[in-house]
Amino acid sequence: MGAPSQSGFGTSALGRGRLGAGSLTFFTVSASAPMTVLAGGVTTAFAVTGNVGVPLAFPVLTIVLALFAVGYAAMSRYVVNAGVFYAYISRGLGGMFGTAASFVALVAYNTIQIGLYGLFGFVAADFFHAHGGLTWSWWVYAFISMAIVGILGLLNVDLNAKVLAVLLIAEIIAVVLFDVAGLANPTGSGGLFSGLAPHNLFTTGVGGVFAFAIACFIGFESAGDYAEEAKDPRRTVGRSLFITVAITGILYTLSAWAMSVGLGPNEVVGQTQQNGPGVVFIEIDAHFGSTVADIANVLLMTSVFAAMLSFHNTVARYLFAGGRERVLPRVMSVTSTRTKAPVVGSITQTILAIVLVLIFVVKKQDPVAALFTWLSFVAAVGVLLLMFGTSIANMVFLNRYRDTESPWQRTIAPLLAAISLAAILYVTATNASAVLGTEKGSSLVWILPGIVVVAAVLGILWGAIMRATNEPVYAAIGKGGPEEELLGAT
Repeated sequence: MGAPSQSGFGTSALGRGRLGAGSLTFFTVSASAPMTVLAGGVTTAFAVTGNVGVPLAFPVLTIVLALFAVGYAAMSRYVVNAGVFYAYISRGLGGMFGTAASFVALVAYNTIQIGLYGLFGFVAADFFHAHGGLTWSWWVYAFISMAIVGILGLLNVDLNAKVLAVLLIAEIIAVVLFDVAGLANPTGSGGLFSGLAPHNLFTTGVGGVFAFAIACFIGFESAGDYAEEAKDPRRTVGRSLFITVAITGILYTLSAWAMSVGLGPNEVVGQTQQNGPGVVFIEIDAHFGSTVADIANVLLMTSVFAAMLSFHNTVARYLFAGGRERVLPRVMSVTSTRTKAPVVGSITQTILAIVLVLIFVVKKQDPVAALFTWLSFVAAVGVLLLMFGTSIANMVFLNRYRDTESPWQRTIAPLLAAISLAAILYVTATNASAVLGTEKGSSLVWILPGIVVVAAVLGILWGAIMRATNEPVYAAIGKGGPEEELLGAT
């Protein structure tokens, strides 16, 4: 590849000590994308399921995610690796399950990242047509954003964190404005607290509600993917995870409740079905004026962009981790000598995005109903499966450290998380038709979750092949992180 001093490539190490808890939180909350959740996830949950108890689903899931975070944070004190699910599952359950986790993670994070290009392209095309008269197709905006994300992915990770910080703060301000407008100006009928009443949630459509709601949180768990670049991974990863769960859980609950109150509990389903994401900007316009509504619309675009950038970085690090341990082609572990970014992983992710988006363009598929919705569903199933596996791995691994980890950390919380996540995964998979907007007999109902199953099976088979043909590589699966340097011997 040429000398590093000439090409800028050729190392196999990420930038150490560049990210504090705040920077990690910007990555994880940006991946969850608060403005995108408000305008996309919450409105769609109301509209598709017809369930007025949507707001209550978010605190319920926040409790589940907090339980998951207990074991995850505890394990972060022992394991440092850029592919966190892959490493945790490998160290807890063995190499074959680890390779399966690696394959599933690559499918899950690639699909959510690439699916977001469809949403971004649609929102941008609609906005610039309305405000500038431009008639460009959605895919033009998608490829422009793809180029920018690809370039940023090659730069310093701390620069990415600064970009995400600016975008995230702006979109949270917009979300808070909507929440204030809704809660301060209740309308319609049904009662102020109808959206938080259990009997309104646990009725028809509850499965679809949880499926949509869990998709809103995807990305919160990615703090560990940056552990090798954290200033103090023993503390930073866990701290960032709990902060992210708290921020997103509170913000999403308030936002869904504000939508219910502002539009009216008995009217919110009809309003979201009629106006979709537009209800957010209609509300902001009504209470703060058209200029603020336009700014909020722009912030929806930057919210989606921030999520795309965050997931791009996550995918690049999974590819880096797999390449470093030779689970994937070794070239994937190449980083820039100047920026320490995983350049081959980043470029690979961009190429995958180009190819997949092109397929949807050529097939003339809808950017939101097909590209975004289908791939987001695949991602939701994949991440839930990874979280379930990680909870089991947490119990196995942490019980080796009975002297330092409490029963709550090593057994009780991970077990409760595993049971809860298994239930949510079942509900999500069995409510595919409601989430996808298809008939129950549609082949998509089993093809899309089947992609995750196929990835897991192929990963297990690949792990078995490595165990039979290359025992030294197999034995090192999940152990490639610089733990001796960053954590010290444990």
